[in-house]
Amino acid sequence: MSKHGRILVAMSGGVDSSVAAVMLHEQGYEVIGLTMKTWDYASSGGSSKETGCCSLDSINDARALAVGYGFPHYILDIRNEFGDFVIDNFVDEYLAGRTPNPCVLCNTHIKWEALLKRADKLDCEFIATGHYANIRLQDNGRYVISKGKDTNKDQSYVLWGVSQKNLARTKFPLGSFSKPEIRQMALDMGQIELAGKSESYEICFVPDNDYRSFLRHKVEDLDERVGPGNFVLSNGAVVGKHQGYPFYTIGQRKGLGVALGHPMFVMRIDPETNTVVLGTADELERKQAWVRNLNLIKYETISEPLEAITKIRYKDTGTQSTILQMNEHMKVDFHHNVSGIAPGQSAVFYEGDDLLGGGFLM
Repeated sequence: MSKHGRILVAMSGGVDSSVAAVMLHEQGYEVIGLTMKTWDYASSGGSSKETGCCSLDSINDARALAVGYGFPHYILDIRNEFGDFVIDNFVDEYLAGRTPNPCVLCNTHIKWEALLKRADKLDCEFIATGHYANIRLQDNGRYVISKGKDTNKDQSYVLWGVSQKNLARTKFPLGSFSKPEIRQMALDMGQIELAGKSESYEICFVPDNDYRSFLRHKVEDLDERVGPGNFVLSNGAVVGKHQGYPFYTIGQRKGLGVALGHPMFVMRIDPETNTVVLGTADELERKQAWVRNLNLIKYETISEPLEAITKIRYKDTGTQSTILQMNEHMKVDFHHNVSGIAPGQSAVFYEGDDLLGGGFLM
């Protein structure tokens, strides 16, 4: 019998999840490694060699590490579930004029559910991932996610959707370490190639981070269905032509092909009229936002105004704000103007380092 029980570890083949698995193994857990196959590069319109967490090389790297340390490793094919939910939603959101957040959806609805379902079959009490975040049980009986030690790598932003039921069985072994420390651990393990693996900041199923080509690949008649439309100013004046509203995002400045003598940004997208509204940097700023599809973590409800830091994108440093739950929505009043509030992206609320919860911007 193991010292701490049996734990299923999500292993992508990268340095983070690999070190997490070895760390738990050395702590005395009975580790079982699991690599999830979520997509095929070719089906996403890619023509070059497969890269990233779902490539054959990555799967083989994860399996080789598990074999080397003497614990089992399995591959779980969830391409159908992933494609039906995450990829279909990704396409639908752009066609609705919004900017999707696929990593949040994947964590919330696919990866955690798939991991726990397999954990039950393998009689594992816990699951673990290589996310840079922390988790604890607080006095009110709720599980709270907090920021990882490494502020440059903190991944709490993409975890706001995980349910309390699922958090109760989750461990984040890397939360109290920095990325350089994890790379050093890999070197200390003799895993020189693993330690030097580069990081991917792309959406896993979008080759070369070119979401426009991906949309065209998934929706074959997209250009015919949408076609060119008008760039307009907030006063309705037409200032140019665009390629089709799904190919633009709120806050975008580059690649517009419109020269007005000063920088212009995408301010609003109207899919009904295939219109993209442009504005100045000042016009892009807002002091209020509304958030839907809430999942609260630290508290069950936020029925009184609460001071919080709100992040509206992954690399956002956050803005001081006052949040108040209004039935199924959250009203966010920013203390300073924020720029580029994009419907479909996540708004995530923090109290200090603790994750209060989050939802999707309206």
